[in-house]
Amino acid sequence: MDIYIAPTYDSGDRWIHTLQHIAREGGCWVLGAGNVLRTSDLPADFPEADRLYPDREEWINSGDSTVISPAGKIVAGPLRKETGLLLADIDVSEVNAARCSLDIVGHYARPDLFSLQVNTRQQRPVSFNE
Repeated sequence: MDIYIAPTYDSGDRWIHTLQHIAREGGCWVLGAGNVLRTSDLPADFPEADRLYPDREEWINSGDSTVISPAGKIVAGPLRKETGLLLADIDVSEVNAARCSLDIVGHYARPDLFSLQVNTRQQRPVSFNE
């Protein structure tokens, strides 16, 4: 995968750092498409909107749409607390260089040393030993 698209309701610096980690680990471009939401976006019949959100211009979710390179660098955004169009030039050849620095499926995959075994028998979730 050269481009990973992450549409989400998540936002904030921790989410952006997560997207940067995904880009670096996967050696791919990451497009974080955040949902932006203001109190004024709620329908008029939203239950208890006045009590929950007395300020009609309050941001419920800041959005934080962003574009991140395979190296983890933010190249566009984050588009925070605003609506708009986020544009970035993406060079997919950068994916190859990123995957050479962290090859998550290449030389780390050691079937001569590691194997996955799955026990399909019914298991007890808890065992008490005396």
